[in-house]
Amino acid sequence: MTETLSTAETVTAAAIMTRDVATVRPDDPVAKIARLLTERGISAVPVCDADGAVLGMISEGDLMRPFGKEHAWRRDWWLNLLSEGHDLAPEFLDYIRVDQRHARDLMAAPAITAPDSMALPELADLLAQHHIKRVPILHDGKLVGIVSRADIIRALAKDAAEAHRAG
Repeated sequence: MTETLSTAETVTAAAIMTRDVATVRPDDPVAKIARLLTERGISAVPVCDADGAVLGMISEGDLMRPFGKEHAWRRDWWLNLLSEGHDLAPEFLDYIRVDQRHARDLMAAPAITAPDSMALPELADLLAQHHIKRVPILHDGKLVGIVSRADIIRALAKDAAEAHRAG
């Protein structure tokens, strides 16, 4: 008996990926990265070298890490600034100028990537195995897109709807 593959099993990364991928360079400052994430309405970007090779990923969570529990002294400093009222703006601007962190300082590396030929079930397994929300997609070693969990869910929902219609 020959088993029929579902549409989802034949769909590849190339079919569901987002092709217009924002990227940052390793030496881009945190402020620039935060601005890009906000402007594009995205939560992470690949960090690429000058040749376009994917070095890592940087997310909102990575940008927030320095303000977590392990850096409580910094949180105390922020609270003191906030409690000073109208003096906040100049001191805040001074802090931003002094904060010299860059993408390379906070990115998750090495990057988990996938080829554009990877099938949807393999993509889902890759994201689950590595506990990641998105994966840069490569063709011949070059970044060509990105697949998120939402892309996979949309493809699965489309497959389910088509199977339901077929009957």
